[in-house]
Amino acid sequence: MDELTAPFRPRFARVVALGLAVLVLAATAAIILAMSELSTGDRIGFVLVGGLIAWFLWRQASVAAVVRDDGLTVRNLVFTRRLAWAEIVSVRFGSGRPWVQLDLSDGDTLAVMGIQRADGERADAEARRLATLVAMHTATPRDD
Repeated sequence: MDELTAPFRPRFARVVALGLAVLVLAATAAIILAMSELSTGDRIGFVLVGGLIAWFLWRQASVAAVVRDDGLTVRNLVFTRRLAWAEIVSVRFGSGRPWVQLDLSDGDTLAVMGIQRADGERADAEARRLATLVAMHTATPRDD
C-alpha cells in the first residue's frame, strides 16, 4: 500500500485512548482484587462499568478513514459510513475545527475523526492528502 492510500488514523488520540483503556482495566481488576468484601453483584458491576469505559476508549482509538478504489469508508466514534468518491464535494480543515469535515453532494457534512487537530502539522498534511485523493478521484475531462 502506498503512502497516498494509507488509512487515516489519529496519532495522539489513539495513544491516549489506548493508554487510558489499559489503565481502566488494570484499575478495575485492582479494585476487585483489593476489596474482598465486595459481593458478586458488585464485582459484576465493576467489571461492566470498567468494560464499558474500556470499550468506549477502544472505539475512540479505532476511528479511521479507509481509502478504497471506489470511495472512502469513514469510521467515527459511533457510526461508520461508506462514501463513493463522487459524493465528496470538498474537504475542509479550517482553524478551530477539531477534525476534517467533508462536504457531501447531498448538502450534508461528515466529520472525519481520523484526522484530528491534536496531531498538529501531521493533521494538516493528512488533510491535504485526503483533499488530493478526492481531487484525483472526482476529476472529469472538463473538471467543472
